[in-house]
Amino acid sequence: MYANHSLPNIVMPAEWERQDAIIVAWPHLGTDWGPMLDEAHACFMQVAKEIVKNQRLVIVAPAINQLKQKLSALDNDMIIYQEIETNDTWARDFAPISIIAGNERRMLDFKFDAWGMKFAAFLDNLISRRMAANGIFDAQFVNCQDFVLEGGSIESDGKGTLLTTSRCLLSPNRNSALTQQQIEDVLHTRLGVHKVLWLNNGELKGDDTDAHIDTLARFAPGNTILYVSCSDPNDEQYHSLKLMEEELKSMTNAQGEAFNLVPLPCPNPIFDDNGERLPATYANFLITNEQVLVPIYGQSSNDQLALDTIQQVFDDRDIMGIDCNALIKQHGSLHCITMQIPENFLNK
Repeated sequence: MYANHSLPNIVMPAEWERQDAIIVAWPHLGTDWGPMLDEAHACFMQVAKEIVKNQRLVIVAPAINQLKQKLSALDNDMIIYQEIETNDTWARDFAPISIIAGNERRMLDFKFDAWGMKFAAFLDNLISRRMAANGIFDAQFVNCQDFVLEGGSIESDGKGTLLTTSRCLLSPNRNSALTQQQIEDVLHTRLGVHKVLWLNNGELKGDDTDAHIDTLARFAPGNTILYVSCSDPNDEQYHSLKLMEEELKSMTNAQGEAFNLVPLPCPNPIFDDNGERLPATYANFLITNEQVLVPIYGQSSNDQLALDTIQQVFDDRDIMGIDCNALIKQHGSLHCITMQIPENFLNK
């Protein structure tokens, strides 16, 4: 626990709190989606269709007029277009992270280095500040480019507890000059975190992100954590996920309370054309105001169990499965392509 009371009361809202909009960056020929663009578009279209039923959607893309024609079937009154050049489409990791500091709304622009300089990110790292310059946010925009942090690497319960993985946040290709304590200090000072929970186990094969938490374990209302559980001892992920489960059982939140742990099934292995396993996961769901959008993979038994489990936790929302077989071909899923904007953070 931290004792620096000179800082304003900072809160990082939980994802299930009220939102103004969801940000996505649309796939185009210049992205890695180029060879499978139609397949990617179909998935993004399904996600967009569900979001605009109930809330605004911010779409970032380099050619807006052309895209508007493709999306003419959607309710364009619910869409805010941002014409900005992009490298790729992983909005969860390059979009701003929203906090409330006292009575002030802030959007923090951390450095995005494409998961440890694995890919080009020079355009994506500019997207947040370009959106801010366009005036779409009703919040103070804060430059935090001295620290590498991806939205998919952290989970907030909205009450001062942050869940992450040591494999990601302590990796040498992000903030190598900082110790674990120094990284915790940054999370405290900028995000208002009172307790950081570090998972040292848990990994999905084919994951490019160095074990992003949003592929493994997610906070939910009622002091709940939904987490990936593997029941097959012959699965190569079984041992690591079992150790992660034991870690979660020993953890408590910032108020000292043990978590209500709810296991999610592990999808049957899915492989690419080269025989490499893809990081399919049901934990990569998106919480919106009225729905939870859940990645599914054409595995009827596993898909249904995941949907039913998430429905029990989010009994105030509709649960909608989205076929994300296209997304995992680029080693991500549904939560990875989205970022929520909390209520009152958007200029309307």
